Amino acid sequence: MIISSVENKKIKEIIKLKNKKYRDEYKMFIVEGEHLVKEAYKNNCLIEVFSLEQSGYKNETIITPNVMKKIASLASSPSIIGICKMKDNDIIVGDKILILDNIQDPGNLGTIIRSAVAFNIDTIVLSTDTVSLYNEKTIRATQGMLFYANVITKNLKEFIPLLKNNGYKIYTTNVNDGISIKSAKFYNKCAIIMGNEGNGVSKPRSSYINDLCDGAIYIPMNKSCESLNVGVATSIILYEMSRWICLK
Repeated sequence: MIISSVENKKIKEIIKLKNKKYRDEYKMFIVEGEHLVKEAYKNNCLIEVFSLEQSGYKNETIITPNVMKKIASLASSPSIIGICKMKDNDIIVGDKILILDNIQDPGNLGTIIRSAVAFNIDTIVLSTDTVSLYNEKTIRATQGMLFYANVITKNLKEFIPLLKNNGYKIYTTNVNDGISIKSAKFYNKCAIIMGNEGNGVSKPRSSYINDLCDGAIYIPMNKSCESLNVGVATSIILYEMSRWICLK
């Protein structure tokens, strides 16, 4: 069977997944392109595949280019897309925790997730006002590492005290004040808080976060450069964190 109409009932349901409301309701999301479909399959997240020609996956439906263009978010339509199930997960795993406070750019979030997997972060915690994990731009920026990361969403005002009570050392970040990343000591149970692209840790949360933190970390850099992109800054901090733990 080949689907050639964008008015097809099944296609209409798939198109709904481009909207966060329906992704959350159906607990499903779209991945585009051969690489992401393959990663979803390897991690048992792939439910169904839609492609322009037979590719060998189970539950595969052939669609015409006009239908693919309607489903896809990319300007240049892929030859294959996958429908994936969201991970039903709300559990903290491991000792190395990354907390993201109000990250708004999906490309930044995707980059951070990719770096977190690269540097062996055990759990990534998103504040409730961080951009959607399943935004199509976020997914693309992860380059498939989304499927290897343990990502949960929490109310930070409730969550951070729980970490503190469970023996985690908690560090926030600052542009130019606090402990240099070169001097920071990352203990076995450690959490790093990264703030919003423009404003850092959000003001409504900053007072209680500062009260609970064991210190602030900054990255020494050329004074001509005022700040780094949050994706870049996070990657540097996570690298130093993993290096310190390895050398300890």
